[in-house]
Amino acid sequence: MKPEKLLFHICCGPCAIFPLRELKLQGIEVLGFFYNHNIHPYLEYRKRLEAVHQLASHAGIEMAYRNEYDLEGFLAATAERPTERCRYCYFSRLNAAAAAAREHGCDAFSSSLLYSRYQNHETIRELGNQLAEQYGIPFYYDDFRRGWQEGIKLSKELGLYRQQYCGCIYSEKDRYAPKEGAGVTAS
Repeated sequence: MKPEKLLFHICCGPCAIFPLRELKLQGIEVLGFFYNHNIHPYLEYRKRLEAVHQLASHAGIEMAYRNEYDLEGFLAATAERPTERCRYCYFSRLNAAAAAAREHGCDAFSSSLLYSRYQNHETIRELGNQLAEQYGIPFYYDDFRRGWQEGIKLSKELGLYRQQYCGCIYSEKDRYAPKEGAGVTAS
């Protein structure tokens, strides 16, 4: 079922470009929503927030911002089980999106997480549907991965900041720290 007014959680500018265009082509009114307490360190958070401001201006969409940088809260929720961090991350942001959708009178909610080929769509969909039942607002699932290459091209054309990891401090470590057993050499 196609919603009339969709609250669309935006994790970052590059991941939202293609979905926003697709939603507009479908005639869906979009309220963008930025809540990403998982993004660390702080300078990375600011870069992504700025890219979302830039995209919202370019796309002409209204935005709602829950501008909270919560390193301590994120670490408290994930430190004991860092391998389960993605589930927590999806749930916390989708939960905030569902609540914001109800607050803003939207008839569905979704997320730009559905654009990334690196995210677990089954888990996102499961949690989205669970929260839809809890809040009484449908979760709108669309597999936006079909526009992966086009989104990359469009984000480069707009000059949006393009991050190199999903956002959490653990994924930054996975991306940049030497792998276990690789050793560190002195120069």
